Amino acid sequence: MQLIYLFSNLASGYAPLAGANPSGTATSILNIGTYESAPVVTENSVRFENTGVPIIREIMVATTMSSLFVAFFALIASTIRTRAALQTEILALRHQLAVLQKNAPRRLRLHRCDRLLWVVLYRCWSGWRRCLEMVQPDTVLRWHRRAFAWHWTRKSRRHPGRPEVAGNIRDLIRRMSQANPLWGAPRIHGELLKLGIAVAQSTVARYLPRPRKPPSQSWRTFLKNHLAQTAAIDFFTVPTATFRVLFVFVVLAHERRRVLHFGVTEHPTQEWTMQQMREAFPWDQAPRFVLRDRDAIYGRDFAAMTRAMGMEEVLTAPRSPWQNPFVERLVGSIRRECLDHVIVWNERSLRRTLHNYFAYYQRSRTHLALGKDAPESRAVEPPEQGRVVAIPQVGGLHHRYQRHAA
Repeated sequence: MQLIYLFSNLASGYAPLAGANPSGTATSILNIGTYESAPVVTENSVRFENTGVPIIREIMVATTMSSLFVAFFALIASTIRTRAALQTEILALRHQLAVLQKNAPRRLRLHRCDRLLWVVLYRCWSGWRRCLEMVQPDTVLRWHRRAFAWHWTRKSRRHPGRPEVAGNIRDLIRRMSQANPLWGAPRIHGELLKLGIAVAQSTVARYLPRPRKPPSQSWRTFLKNHLAQTAAIDFFTVPTATFRVLFVFVVLAHERRRVLHFGVTEHPTQEWTMQQMREAFPWDQAPRFVLRDRDAIYGRDFAAMTRAMGMEEVLTAPRSPWQNPFVERLVGSIRRECLDHVIVWNERSLRRTLHNYFAYYQRSRTHLALGKDAPESRAVEPPEQGRVVAIPQVGGLHHRYQRHAA
């Protein structure tokens, strides 16, 4: 009934009122109540007298009704009014618009419906620029581009994305990262695979508190086709608490990255190195090739012994440790994951520490080159086997995660 009454008022004589409040913004009020015998005169009110009806009507636009809604009803009401009344109303509106432009703030507060109206006029009316006074034409073009981007963004979001990772898995990733600060996303992902948790490595990296390190490069021009028949040997030094230097000799099999043997001494000699090779490959278990650098400790007797054992030496170029990448990577892992975090007292202390680390390295640590598996393969434990428990290794510096029945 109120809409019908509004249409009757608009048809008989529509006169807008635009008053300026003390802050300078235009306020509109629509009074759709009953008529009173005397007109209500307000400050800065505009009267319009219709010759057919001698009653002064004031139509005030309510604050709860949007400007787009009022413009729509004014358009409908204008279709049943005379041309003289429309021209007079246009004159009154233009006068009020000029007054408001002088007193209004530099930046108007426009709602979405106001922007939508001008976007529609821009698409449907070629003369919209001549009647635009509130904003610049470029602003309307920017509204249109923004509406276009919003439309296609909304359409593209209709498709579902990745499934959400369960909260207990996110907590497990964070616990692994906190308990093993030396681990990155690949190592934690390998542990999750062994626990039967199928998540992507990128998902693991997203929930880590620190960024993922870039993968290191490797040299495989020769070793790629001879992994099962190749071993690498090398020395590295370890300082002690008493300022002495110990030498560690390691033998690494390329096929499964297994540490076949290691020895510790303070005074390495050629005879001691030859004895370490015999202990590493007893009972005709020597590989086809052995990769080493050009250290002077490998003398003629060492070369003769390796030939007698059926091994062919492959020497790297001078000062080119990257040509023996697997054993160099092993030495780097030993330093980063173990020796950089402990104090070595003597040979016995170093031998015990390396023994614990190599046990973790062989049976628990996951490797990128082995498909996130350990050198001694670990079975995948499905969630049905029970809850996840952490087993400290290397004195608590690393952990192995397994499932135990409750």
